[in-house]
Amino acid sequence: MKGRFLLDYLDENNFKKLERSLKKYNMMAYKKLMFDYYPKLRKGEFLGELVSINKHDQTESYELQLPTDNLFIKVYGKVKLSYTVYKDQNVVMLTGLEPKDILMDGHKSELTAYKGIMISKANAQKEMFKIDLLSRLEDK
Repeated sequence: MKGRFLLDYLDENNFKKLERSLKKYNMMAYKKLMFDYYPKLRKGEFLGELVSINKHDQTESYELQLPTDNLFIKVYGKVKLSYTVYKDQNVVMLTGLEPKDILMDGHKSELTAYKGIMISKANAQKEMFKIDLLSRLEDK
């Protein structure tokens, strides 16, 4: 089994919540994650930007940007998968999905969409203003 890596979770319960929310609100990123990136990680192809190396523990930490809409990126930030590779144990530890706040809000309650972008209930007015402003800037 050399070269095969096991996917594990730092906090499986919360990570699965984030994955389900990503599936519901950003299908493009979810499909790429499930059907392209996870199989490559299992094969030992580490994707994304190398963030840190710990020589003592023999680990490498990565951040992988997932594909998403440009307007979503401008409102909430990039959709990123964070993971740590334990090379001596052949384990890829999935540590987080960003933007965590909006994805957790999406898991807790049904989010509404405004001009194709999901908005949280707590900051709805602020996010709609931001979406309108960005839309106007793109039109010019």
